[in-house]
Amino acid sequence: MSFMPSFADQQALAEHQLRGLRWTVDHAFHGSPFYKERLAAAGVEPGGIGSLDDLAKLPFTTADDLKEGYPLPLLSVPVEEVVRVHASSGTTGKRKVLAYTNADIDDWSFMFARCYEMAELSAADRVQIMVGYGIWTAGVGFQAGCERFGALALPMGPGNLEMQCQFLVDFETTVLCCTSSMALLIAEEVKRRGIQDQVEVEKVIYGSERTSQAMRERIGQALGAELFDIPGLTELYGPGTGIECAAHQGIHYWADYYILEIIDPLTMEPVAPGEVGEMVVTTLCKQAAPLIRYRTRDLCRLLPEPCACGNPLPRHDRILGRSDDMIIFRAVNIYPGQIDHVLSGVEGLGSEYQVILERGDDGRDYMTIKVERAPEGGAGDDQALAQAVSRRVKQQIMVSTAVRIVDYASLPRSERKSRRIFDRREEE
Repeated sequence: MSFMPSFADQQALAEHQLRGLRWTVDHAFHGSPFYKERLAAAGVEPGGIGSLDDLAKLPFTTADDLKEGYPLPLLSVPVEEVVRVHASSGTTGKRKVLAYTNADIDDWSFMFARCYEMAELSAADRVQIMVGYGIWTAGVGFQAGCERFGALALPMGPGNLEMQCQFLVDFETTVLCCTSSMALLIAEEVKRRGIQDQVEVEKVIYGSERTSQAMRERIGQALGAELFDIPGLTELYGPGTGIECAAHQGIHYWADYYILEIIDPLTMEPVAPGEVGEMVVTTLCKQAAPLIRYRTRDLCRLLPEPCACGNPLPRHDRILGRSDDMIIFRAVNIYPGQIDHVLSGVEGLGSEYQVILERGDDGRDYMTIKVERAPEGGAGDDQALAQAVSRRVKQQIMVSTAVRIVDYASLPRSERKSRRIFDRREEE
């Protein structure tokens, strides 16, 4: 069974999207007091969508709207039709909680199965799922999609390296699903135990955090595996709404389930194709908590050229960061992804780093980048490496920074997301 859509051409996809957009507006207007008020204020009523261009008439929805509507924001069906809720992993204030109907759960598992198909898995694969279970969307999403696809799911959850390594060997795991931080942790643990020859991992499907090219290469080399980036957003079902293909030229997203816009986060206007902006999503068949022009805060760009893999589904680039993750340092706006890019271009470095921002006694801000040397490197190269990093940061990001080269594996590893930015200026 194929989980890919079978639209004859892009016009057929556009017609499908228009039908879905009309349904969503009608469904949200009649089902949600929140949406009815917002849509009416924007002058939009059911039947008022004539073309996809009318998407621009619709109001934006934000994370604040979800928090203000807690515990069941955007709800557009009777509570009796809700069969599950999931929540974001935020740590401040009220969590973003999203409701699901049976149809939503079914659509999500179908989309996720499509991800496994896009990554060219087969029913013979054994998929070790090392992401969080519970209220989060990750674990149950990876598992339901795997079971829908027809591969063997090993629902491990994060942590417990002893059991993870035992299952890697005993069950001859071929696919890992995890954060990139967990993948690095496992790769280093496999090497430490000397069991590389007993591990048969061929693919790593990773997500949940921004990952540098250097880290991808480190994981791929250590495990001898092919890496696939999978985006995930609790508000938009969860992970599984798109994935990197085997051509590794961006992420195909499921445009038959949602419309993706890229806007300038300041002007709120669309950016030109290929330019970086904020991702905005509108769902086409989501029942319990539909999204209308939801501002994800994720920064990305569309890739308008055809993909080498031949699949006609549209693509976006890997997530570059979040619009609210921006660092302001000495009047320069810096996104963490820019630092990833600089460090990935310096030979002799590992993939792990920390950026520490502090305020000196003179009232000025200071930046220090701590970065691991490559495992094969020696301390004798540290000064030259530090100078190379400092020079590249100055050239590409236009700020001065101190650089400390530290031993490989001396920075903390995480089973979930690694923290890399430490802004201590407010603490001081």
